[in-house]
Amino acid sequence: MTTASAEAPATRTAAPAHPGVAMKLAPLRVAGRDFSSRLLVGTGKYKDLDETRRAVEASGAQIVTLAIRRTPFFQREAGVRNDGAGLLDVLPTSRYTLLPNTAGCYTAEDAVRTCRLARELLDGHKLVKLEVLGDAKTLFPDVSATLVAAEQLVRDGFDVMVYTSDDPIIARRLEEIGCVAVMPLAAPIGSGLGIQNRYNIMEIVENAKVPVIVDAGVGTASDASIAMELGCDGVLMNTAIAEARDPVLMASAMHHAVIAGREAFLAGRMPRRRYASPSSPPADR
Repeated sequence: MTTASAEAPATRTAAPAHPGVAMKLAPLRVAGRDFSSRLLVGTGKYKDLDETRRAVEASGAQIVTLAIRRTPFFQREAGVRNDGAGLLDVLPTSRYTLLPNTAGCYTAEDAVRTCRLARELLDGHKLVKLEVLGDAKTLFPDVSATLVAAEQLVRDGFDVMVYTSDDPIIARRLEEIGCVAVMPLAAPIGSGLGIQNRYNIMEIVENAKVPVIVDAGVGTASDASIAMELGCDGVLMNTAIAEARDPVLMASAMHHAVIAGREAFLAGRMPRRRYASPSSPPADR
Protein backbone atom coordinates (compact mmCIF):
# COMPACT_ATOMS: atom_id res chain seq x y z
CA MET A 1 0.00 0.00 0.00
CA THR A 2 1.20 3.54 -0.73
CA THR A 3 2.38 5.65 2.18
CA ALA A 4 2.19 9.40 2.55
CA SER A 5 5.96 9.84 2.43
CA ALA A 6 6.16 8.17 -0.97
CA GLU A 7 3.41 10.21 -2.57
CA ALA A 8 3.97 12.40 -5.62
CA PRO A 9 2.09 15.31 -7.27
CA ALA A 10 -1.41 14.87 -8.64
CA THR A 11 -2.37 16.34 -12.01
CA ARG A 12 -6.09 17.13 -11.52
CA THR A 13 -7.21 20.69 -12.27
CA ALA A 14 -8.77 21.49 -8.88
CA ALA A 15 -6.00 23.13 -6.84
CA PRO A 16 -5.69 22.23 -3.14
CA ALA A 17 -6.02 24.90 -0.50
CA HIS A 18 -2.34 24.65 0.36
CA PRO A 19 0.33 23.98 -2.28
CA GLY A 20 2.07 21.42 -0.08
CA VAL A 21 -1.02 19.18 -0.08
CA ALA A 22 -0.55 18.27 -3.74
CA MET A 23 2.80 16.71 -2.92
CA LYS A 24 1.03 14.04 -0.86
CA LEU A 25 -1.30 12.79 -3.59
CA ALA A 26 0.44 9.96 -5.39
CA PRO A 27 -0.98 8.40 -8.52
CA LEU A 28 -2.97 5.20 -8.33
CA ARG A 29 -0.79 2.43 -9.76
CA VAL A 30 -2.59 -0.49 -11.39
CA ALA A 31 -0.80 -3.17 -13.40
CA GLY A 32 2.29 -1.00 -13.72
CA ARG A 33 0.42 2.10 -14.92
CA ASP A 34 -0.12 5.34 -13.01
CA PHE A 35 -3.42 7.22 -12.87
CA SER A 36 -3.80 10.63 -11.25
CA SER A 37 -7.48 10.01 -10.50
CA ARG A 38 -8.53 7.49 -7.87
CA LEU A 39 -12.14 7.57 -9.03
CA LEU A 40 -13.19 4.93 -11.56
CA VAL A 41 -16.60 5.24 -13.20
CA GLY A 42 -19.02 3.09 -15.14
CA THR A 43 -20.78 4.01 -18.35
CA GLY A 44 -24.25 2.49 -17.96
CA LYS A 45 -27.69 3.91 -17.08
CA TYR A 46 -27.21 7.41 -18.55
CA LYS A 47 -30.00 8.85 -20.69
CA ASP A 48 -27.71 9.26 -23.70
CA LEU A 49 -24.06 9.30 -24.71
CA ASP A 50 -23.74 13.06 -24.36
CA GLU A 51 -24.68 12.84 -20.70
CA THR A 52 -22.25 9.93 -20.33
CA ARG A 53 -19.46 12.02 -21.80
CA ARG A 54 -20.18 15.09 -19.66
CA ALA A 55 -20.46 13.06 -16.44
CA VAL A 56 -17.23 11.17 -17.07
CA GLU A 57 -15.44 14.43 -17.83
CA ALA A 58 -16.78 16.02 -14.64
CA SER A 59 -15.65 13.03 -12.58
CA GLY A 60 -12.05 13.43 -13.67
CA ALA A 61 -11.85 9.64 -14.02
CA GLN A 62 -9.25 8.12 -16.27
CA ILE A 63 -10.42 4.51 -16.03
CA VAL A 64 -13.92 3.79 -17.32
CA THR A 65 -15.70 0.47 -17.24
CA LEU A 66 -17.82 -0.96 -20.00
CA ALA A 67 -19.92 -4.10 -20.10
CA ILE A 68 -18.68 -6.13 -23.05
CA ARG A 69 -21.95 -8.01 -23.45
CA ARG A 70 -24.09 -4.84 -23.35
CA THR A 71 -22.08 -1.94 -24.75
CA PRO A 72 -22.49 -0.45 -28.26
CA PHE A 73 -18.94 0.51 -29.15
CA PHE A 74 -19.44 2.38 -32.41
CA GLN A 75 -22.99 1.57 -33.55
CA ARG A 76 -26.46 2.82 -32.64
CA GLU A 77 -28.10 1.10 -29.68
CA ALA A 78 -31.85 0.62 -29.91
CA GLY A 79 -33.77 2.89 -27.56
CA VAL A 80 -30.84 5.18 -26.72
CA ARG A 81 -30.46 8.65 -28.27
CA ASN A 82 -26.88 8.65 -29.51
CA ASP A 83 -27.05 9.94 -33.10
CA GLY A 84 -25.50 6.76 -34.40
CA ALA A 85 -22.43 7.08 -32.19
CA GLY A 86 -21.01 4.45 -29.86
CA LEU A 87 -19.33 4.66 -26.51
CA LEU A 88 -15.81 4.83 -27.89
CA ASP A 89 -16.78 7.77 -30.07
CA VAL A 90 -17.41 9.91 -26.98
CA LEU A 91 -14.88 8.27 -24.64
CA PRO A 92 -11.89 7.67 -26.92
CA THR A 93 -9.09 5.34 -25.91
CA SER A 94 -6.63 8.16 -26.54
CA ARG A 95 -8.02 9.85 -23.43
CA TYR A 96 -9.39 7.05 -21.25
CA THR A 97 -8.23 3.62 -20.16
CA LEU A 98 -10.98 1.11 -20.78
CA LEU A 99 -11.86 -1.48 -18.19
CA PRO A 100 -14.02 -4.12 -19.89
CA ASN A 101 -16.09 -6.01 -17.35
CA THR A 102 -17.96 -9.28 -17.27
CA ALA A 103 -21.27 -7.84 -16.03
CA GLY A 104 -24.09 -10.35 -16.35
CA CYS A 105 -21.88 -13.45 -16.14
CA TYR A 106 -22.99 -16.16 -13.72
CA THR A 107 -20.38 -18.84 -14.44
CA ALA A 108 -16.60 -18.86 -14.52
CA GLU A 109 -16.68 -20.17 -18.09
CA ASP A 110 -18.90 -17.33 -19.27
CA ALA A 111 -16.72 -14.73 -17.58
CA VAL A 112 -13.51 -16.10 -19.08
CA ARG A 113 -15.11 -16.24 -22.52
CA THR A 114 -16.27 -12.62 -22.18
CA CYS A 115 -12.77 -11.41 -21.26
CA ARG A 116 -11.31 -13.23 -24.24
CA LEU A 117 -13.92 -11.56 -26.44
CA ALA A 118 -12.94 -8.17 -25.01
CA ARG A 119 -9.31 -8.85 -25.87
CA GLU A 120 -10.27 -9.61 -29.45
CA LEU A 121 -12.59 -6.61 -29.81
CA LEU A 122 -10.09 -4.20 -28.26
CA ASP A 123 -6.93 -5.30 -30.07
CA GLY A 124 -5.22 -7.30 -27.37
CA HIS A 125 -6.41 -5.26 -24.38
CA LYS A 126 -5.36 -7.07 -21.16
CA LEU A 127 -6.85 -5.02 -18.32
CA VAL A 128 -10.25 -6.42 -17.31
CA LYS A 129 -12.68 -6.30 -14.44
CA LEU A 130 -13.83 -9.77 -13.46
CA GLU A 131 -17.19 -10.27 -11.85
CA VAL A 132 -19.00 -13.58 -11.56
CA LEU A 133 -22.43 -13.15 -10.03
CA GLY A 134 -24.09 -15.71 -7.81
CA ASP A 135 -27.59 -14.33 -7.42
CA ALA A 136 -29.79 -12.22 -9.69
CA LYS A 137 -31.56 -10.44 -6.82
CA THR A 138 -28.59 -9.31 -4.73
CA LEU A 139 -25.90 -9.46 -7.44
CA PHE A 140 -23.51 -10.75 -4.81
CA PRO A 141 -20.41 -12.39 -6.27
CA ASP A 142 -20.09 -16.15 -6.53
CA VAL A 143 -16.70 -16.27 -4.84
CA SER A 144 -15.99 -19.89 -5.70
CA ALA A 145 -16.56 -19.27 -9.40
CA THR A 146 -14.67 -15.98 -9.15
CA LEU A 147 -11.58 -17.81 -7.86
CA VAL A 148 -11.76 -20.31 -10.72
CA ALA A 149 -12.17 -17.59 -13.35
CA ALA A 150 -9.39 -15.46 -11.84
CA GLU A 151 -6.92 -18.34 -11.96
CA GLN A 152 -7.72 -19.00 -15.62
CA LEU A 153 -7.54 -15.36 -16.67
CA VAL A 154 -4.21 -14.79 -14.90
CA ARG A 155 -2.83 -17.88 -16.66
CA ASP A 156 -4.11 -16.41 -19.93
CA GLY A 157 -2.08 -13.23 -19.35
CA PHE A 158 -4.87 -10.85 -18.33
CA ASP A 159 -4.42 -8.09 -15.76
CA VAL A 160 -7.40 -8.86 -13.55
CA MET A 161 -9.17 -6.37 -11.32
CA VAL A 162 -11.70 -8.46 -9.45
CA TYR A 163 -15.09 -7.70 -7.89
CA THR A 164 -15.51 -9.71 -4.72
CA SER A 165 -17.22 -9.87 -1.36
CA ASP A 166 -15.84 -8.01 1.65
CA ASP A 167 -14.33 -11.24 2.99
CA PRO A 168 -10.64 -10.57 3.84
CA ILE A 169 -9.70 -14.23 3.30
CA ILE A 170 -11.12 -14.27 -0.22
CA ALA A 171 -9.44 -10.95 -0.98
CA ARG A 172 -6.11 -12.38 0.12
CA ARG A 173 -6.61 -15.50 -2.01
CA LEU A 174 -7.41 -13.41 -5.09
CA GLU A 175 -4.23 -11.41 -4.54
CA GLU A 176 -2.24 -14.64 -4.20
CA ILE A 177 -3.68 -15.85 -7.50
CA GLY A 178 -2.21 -12.76 -9.16
CA CYS A 179 -5.06 -10.27 -9.50
CA VAL A 180 -3.75 -6.71 -9.90
CA ALA A 181 -6.50 -5.17 -7.73
CA VAL A 182 -9.18 -6.45 -5.41
CA MET A 183 -12.54 -4.70 -5.46
CA PRO A 184 -14.70 -5.54 -2.45
CA LEU A 185 -18.31 -4.45 -2.45
CA ALA A 186 -19.47 -1.83 0.03
CA ALA A 187 -23.09 -2.94 -0.37
CA PRO A 188 -25.11 -4.62 -3.14
CA ILE A 189 -24.57 -3.27 -6.65
CA GLY A 190 -26.76 -0.24 -7.35
CA SER A 191 -28.17 -0.14 -3.82
CA GLY A 192 -26.66 3.18 -2.72
CA LEU A 193 -26.50 1.92 0.87
CA GLY A 194 -22.90 2.95 1.46
CA ILE A 195 -20.23 0.95 3.26
CA GLN A 196 -21.95 -1.62 5.45
CA ASN A 197 -18.91 -3.30 7.01
CA ARG A 198 -16.08 -0.86 7.56
CA TYR A 199 -14.07 -3.30 9.65
CA ASN A 200 -13.85 -5.90 6.88
CA ILE A 201 -12.79 -3.23 4.40
CA MET A 202 -10.13 -2.01 6.83
CA GLU A 203 -8.86 -5.56 7.29
CA ILE A 204 -8.56 -6.02 3.54
CA VAL A 205 -6.74 -2.70 3.16
CA GLU A 206 -4.31 -3.39 6.00
CA ASN A 207 -3.19 -6.71 4.53
CA ALA A 208 -3.27 -6.05 0.78
CA LYS A 209 -0.19 -5.47 -1.35
CA VAL A 210 -2.27 -4.57 -4.42
CA PRO A 211 -4.75 -1.70 -4.77
CA VAL A 212 -8.04 -2.07 -2.92
CA ILE A 213 -10.88 -0.34 -4.75
CA VAL A 214 -14.35 -0.23 -3.25
CA ASP A 215 -16.81 -1.38 -5.90
CA ALA A 216 -20.60 -1.26 -5.55
CA GLY A 217 -22.94 0.29 -3.01
CA VAL A 218 -21.75 3.91 -2.99
CA GLY A 219 -24.72 6.27 -2.96
CA THR A 220 -23.38 9.76 -2.39
CA ALA A 221 -20.19 11.75 -1.89
CA SER A 222 -19.84 10.98 1.81
CA ASP A 223 -19.77 7.24 1.03
CA ALA A 224 -16.87 7.78 -1.36
CA SER A 225 -15.01 9.86 1.21
CA ILE A 226 -15.48 7.20 3.88
CA ALA A 227 -14.05 4.54 1.59
CA MET A 228 -10.98 6.67 1.02
CA GLU A 229 -10.67 7.59 4.70
CA LEU A 230 -10.52 3.87 5.48
CA GLY A 231 -7.39 3.70 3.33
CA CYS A 232 -8.83 2.33 0.11
CA ASP A 233 -6.83 3.14 -2.99
CA GLY A 234 -9.85 4.10 -5.08
CA VAL A 235 -13.59 3.87 -5.61
CA LEU A 236 -15.53 2.58 -8.60
CA MET A 237 -19.12 3.68 -9.11
CA ASN A 238 -21.82 3.98 -11.75
CA THR A 239 -25.38 4.14 -10.40
CA ALA A 240 -24.60 6.78 -7.76
CA ILE A 241 -23.72 9.19 -10.55
CA ALA A 242 -26.00 8.04 -13.37
CA GLU A 243 -29.19 7.97 -11.25
CA ALA A 244 -28.61 11.30 -9.51
CA ARG A 245 -31.00 14.12 -10.42
CA ASP A 246 -28.02 15.90 -11.97
CA PRO A 247 -25.47 13.24 -12.96
CA VAL A 248 -22.85 15.75 -14.11
CA LEU A 249 -22.98 17.67 -10.83
CA MET A 250 -22.86 14.42 -8.84
CA ALA A 251 -19.85 13.29 -10.86
CA SER A 252 -18.07 16.49 -9.87
CA ALA A 253 -19.06 15.93 -6.22
CA MET A 254 -17.62 12.41 -6.34
CA HIS A 255 -14.38 13.73 -7.81
CA HIS A 256 -13.92 16.10 -4.86
CA ALA A 257 -15.08 13.50 -2.32
CA VAL A 258 -12.44 11.00 -3.36
CA ILE A 259 -9.70 13.63 -3.13
CA ALA A 260 -10.98 14.84 0.27
CA GLY A 261 -11.14 11.31 1.63
CA ARG A 262 -7.63 10.53 0.43
CA GLU A 263 -6.22 13.71 1.95
CA ALA A 264 -7.96 12.98 5.26
CA PHE A 265 -6.51 9.45 5.31
CA LEU A 266 -3.02 10.75 4.66
CA ALA A 267 -3.41 13.55 7.21
CA GLY A 268 -4.46 11.18 9.99
CA ARG A 269 -7.63 11.99 11.87
CA MET A 270 -7.74 13.23 15.46
CA PRO A 271 -8.35 10.57 18.14
CA ARG A 272 -11.91 9.91 19.23
CA ARG A 273 -12.64 10.88 22.84
CA ARG A 274 -15.54 10.23 25.18
CA TYR A 275 -15.45 13.74 26.62
CA ALA A 276 -14.95 17.29 25.44
CA SER A 277 -11.55 18.83 24.84
CA PRO A 278 -11.55 22.65 24.64
CA SER A 279 -10.26 24.13 21.41
CA SER A 280 -8.55 26.88 23.39
CA PRO A 281 -6.95 25.16 26.41
CA PRO A 282 -7.11 27.22 29.63
CA ALA A 283 -3.94 29.05 30.62
CA ASP A 284 -1.85 27.51 33.36
CA ARG A 285 -2.72 28.87 36.78
